[in-house]
Amino acid sequence: MRGLTISAHGGLDQLEYRTDLPKPEPKRGEIRVRVKAAALNHLDLFVVGGMPGVKITPPWILGGDATGVVDAIGDLSGISDNKLQVGDCVIINPGISDYTCEYCLSGEQSLCLKFGILGEHHPGTLAEYIVVPARNARSIPRDKPVEQAAAFTLATLTAWRMAVTRAQVKKSDNVLIWGIGGGVALAALEIVRNIGATAWVTSHSEEKLALARGLGAENLINYATTDVGKEVRARTGKRGVDVVFDTVGEASWGQSLGALGKRGRLVTCGATSGPNVQMDIRRLFWNQWNIMGSTMGNEAEFDAVANEYRAGRLTPLVDSVFDISQGRKAFERLASGQQFGKVVVRIPE
Repeated sequence: MRGLTISAHGGLDQLEYRTDLPKPEPKRGEIRVRVKAAALNHLDLFVVGGMPGVKITPPWILGGDATGVVDAIGDLSGISDNKLQVGDCVIINPGISDYTCEYCLSGEQSLCLKFGILGEHHPGTLAEYIVVPARNARSIPRDKPVEQAAAFTLATLTAWRMAVTRAQVKKSDNVLIWGIGGGVALAALEIVRNIGATAWVTSHSEEKLALARGLGAENLINYATTDVGKEVRARTGKRGVDVVFDTVGEASWGQSLGALGKRGRLVTCGATSGPNVQMDIRRLFWNQWNIMGSTMGNEAEFDAVANEYRAGRLTPLVDSVFDISQGRKAFERLASGQQFGKVVVRIPE
């Protein structure tokens, strides 16, 4: 079996394209998918570099997002009412839960005590075949482009939970989205615009900001040349925005709070610039802010985004496509920060 792996942490020189990996077999409750395409996320860069508390077993297969065709099905009796059949085209939810803990039983699978993500805690999607729980796959129409389908789940599911479940964005809201061009930010922009809210986006690139305007972002801020918090206050008559989506962390946190209006909701799902932030807690209670964390999504949210994708209401942008044998170039493209949309890896027959 072909796959893109690492055997040790470090730089992108640790990436290894292999053709001798064992083909996995589905157990009870699982399906095997012949992967047609997989997409990269910043999480994959973090896994290559090494993450605290996360251990890998060489050769470790990278990747969280994927689309493919169901190739084999284990015994699903009494486990799932999923109607998947061999030959079905599917998208994969990278969040793996045990479906037995108190959180899973209450419908909050992303809070599972044993929650893990493909490519980080479990062997990933950048291989010809992957085995996942049947509950982690949803069928899609055969005419959906594989590059697009591969790019869909992780970023869109994350953005959906942030916008719809956690922040409960409504049409009257002003929403600030950091780092437009990344997968979660672009998915959040599409969701926010579908709701009818007013979108504010940031980037260090004027080109990316111009592209975001074409996607419906009304307010554009270059964070490389402008203090985002002060600029938002100036444009809103000191009112601030209702919602901030911050995936950056240390570098953006202060400006995110500076942009946040009274009763504002800040939702974070990442810390690409660092995990440690500071704040004046007096501003928190005085402004009655809600600061929320968000990770991936639950089964109901997976159903919701899958339905949106089937209906064509949510469609991920693809930046570039690489053959799996050129996997390092795909990682280099992602690491450059120049992409606008998802970097996808094809795994041809």
